[in-house]
Amino acid sequence: MAQEGDAAKVDTSSITLKSKFKPDPTKAVIYSAICPGLGQIYNRKYWKLPIVYGAYLGCAYAIAWNGNQYSGYSKAHQDFTDDNPNTDSWVNYLYYGWSKNPDDWTSSQKSQFTSALKGKKDYYRRYRDLSYIITVGVYALTMIDAYVDAQLFDFDISQDLSMRVEPVIFDKSAFNSRSVGLQCSFQF
Repeated sequence: MAQEGDAAKVDTSSITLKSKFKPDPTKAVIYSAICPGLGQIYNRKYWKLPIVYGAYLGCAYAIAWNGNQYSGYSKAHQDFTDDNPNTDSWVNYLYYGWSKNPDDWTSSQKSQFTSALKGKKDYYRRYRDLSYIITVGVYALTMIDAYVDAQLFDFDISQDLSMRVEPVIFDKSAFNSRSVGLQCSFQF
């Protein structure tokens, strides 16, 4: 039977201490570069994942939408200007009330329609390209977020922040005369 003194002895040879998790900023950037959102998972900021993947889904939608519109207007512009009567994809983009036969149009209407198709084609090409640039920006932003979040993981956010405002008299110098003002100082 064990005595009271024996109960106080504990075998500490098999106890391992868990160290506090501290993410490595370099690993966070590498993980985020390999797979967007993986750096946020590594930093244990799971709440950021819907934001990251929502941004990527938005970019993918913008690229697809603007790319499809650009393709449609580009094909319509090409078909309208090629003088081939068998190509008629431009008919889908006619103004309401216009004849489907361009021979019935005035030269002013033809040039107006051609410039409208070209303008729309250029518009959607510009925004498709801009969507690609924004996607690269989102990719870089997720990598920067993973790095900064890992770097500031154990940053002390103290409640002991204070600001003191007090009057001060500035001495006369070569640039100004003696003056009175307020001095702000922050303590943290």
